[in-house]
Amino acid sequence: MTDRRFERVADFLGNESFKLLRGLDVAVIGLGGVGCHAALALARSGIGSLRLVDFDILTETSLNRNPLAGSIDCGKYKVDVIAGNLRETCPDTRVTVLREFFHTDTAVSILKPEPDAVIDAIDSLNPKAALLEYCVKRKIPVFSSMGASGRRDPSLVRVGDISETRSCPLARQLRKYLRKRGISAGIPCVYSIEPAGDHSLPPDTEDITLEKGRVRNCIPGMIMMPGIFGYALAGMLLDRILK
Repeated sequence: MTDRRFERVADFLGNESFKLLRGLDVAVIGLGGVGCHAALALARSGIGSLRLVDFDILTETSLNRNPLAGSIDCGKYKVDVIAGNLRETCPDTRVTVLREFFHTDTAVSILKPEPDAVIDAIDSLNPKAALLEYCVKRKIPVFSSMGASGRRDPSLVRVGDISETRSCPLARQLRKYLRKRGISAGIPCVYSIEPAGDHSLPPDTEDITLEKGRVRNCIPGMIMMPGIFGYALAGMLLDRILK
């Protein structure tokens, strides 16, 4: 007998597929505007276990894009805020909190044991590339967000392989980084073909090693596009897993 909260999900997917979701462990890495929406969608869809990974503190400038946080949460770790909400609203979803900065030196500790799938919602170039490289080489299904900020037209959002991305400075830099490591395709992602000028530049565009606590560009944006990107990632993951 399913929890009635998931009754419509089970009716839509079928009981066997829903049972599969309840047994999955998914890591969501990066809990900014895109990642928090993706985590919410996965929990509300019945994913059994979520591994939430982020090192950042929630600030007031994050509130316009975060559906799970309020002013009282500012100054807390993003993972704690998101986890607290999900544990209250989806109490039978196992939520693991990792206040970690993902990079090559923390990859093993964060992704062991290996999850069934990974959502990449990291907004910094080098940690993002490190995560994608790690997952591709170990054949962990990973679904990646390109730049969502600085855009407003939902009709120009696309999903596809990273090799198909265009009009996104973050994707362009990321492809360059990955090609150096022998990766040119095979990563499903969500991106926008809407030109966004300087507002679309990622926080880090140079091929350098990043550190915790670094100062990053503050990219303007509203809640709609990060939300669309996060829900698209969750949908892509569920579709791939269920197939």
